[in-house]
Amino acid sequence: MATETIDRPAEASGTFALGGDLPIHRLGYGAMQITGPGVWGDPADPDEAVRVLRRAVELGVDFIDTADSYGPFVSEQLIRRALHPYPDDLVIATKAGLTRAGPADWRPVGRPEYLRQQLELSLRHLGVDSIDLYQLHRIDAKVPLADQIGALVEFQQEGKIRHIGVSEVSVDELAQARELATIVSVQNLYNLANRRAEDVLDYAEANNIAFIPWFPIATGELARPGGPLDKIAEHHDATPSQLALAWLLRRSPVLLPIPGTSSVAHVEENTAAATVTLTDEEFQALSDAV
Repeated sequence: MATETIDRPAEASGTFALGGDLPIHRLGYGAMQITGPGVWGDPADPDEAVRVLRRAVELGVDFIDTADSYGPFVSEQLIRRALHPYPDDLVIATKAGLTRAGPADWRPVGRPEYLRQQLELSLRHLGVDSIDLYQLHRIDAKVPLADQIGALVEFQQEGKIRHIGVSEVSVDELAQARELATIVSVQNLYNLANRRAEDVLDYAEANNIAFIPWFPIATGELARPGGPLDKIAEHHDATPSQLALAWLLRRSPVLLPIPGTSSVAHVEENTAAATVTLTDEEFQALSDAV
């Protein structure tokens, strides 16, 4: 486990003002894994999913990321069951733009009328009048980007969403989206072992845009016995996953890791990563390991 135990460890991750007006702790919770296999249907133990969500908030997590396609809607409905009425400081982000035809099946649909339908359903399932952060889950190549982002701008003007984000975009796509709306976040695959989105992260940092890395605790070969993660983890009495999260928190002030889990024990372990402080030498050793 981590080197320090505190009641609300997520607070040790520092803060980031999402959109400049929503301060959140940088270590959040991703609510994809509280669904069934293939992110489809109900979880095997819905009561445990509720316990996980409540425990995350108890540990200081005040940023939860979900999507209409997780289940579909199962994740949003469990969040409402576990946490509604929501704490005043809890920021919930959701996404639309990926449809589901079955387990592990994901297909982009960005037609404005579809996005509006999904928004209205998310508002109902979460039990809110406005969503703090609404993200385009994927760009639909069959629909002009201006129509997709334009729909989100309409929702914002109507007061149904507060901020707009995008997911899995290139630097060029992010720049194009910013010409159409104020984009406060980008959510791309990024972790210690996979840094192909490094240029997007650099762009986000330069423009004070939140970068929400999904699949944040992948460690790959770095966690092998005797490997760099294994050695440093032993020194900190921490797990390789905790070090991977600590590296992300150190890598950039705009990184907002959202590790997900369906287990209370794992949410406690993941959140404790915020209390792990890497030395300059350890951070550089992990940075150079890939």
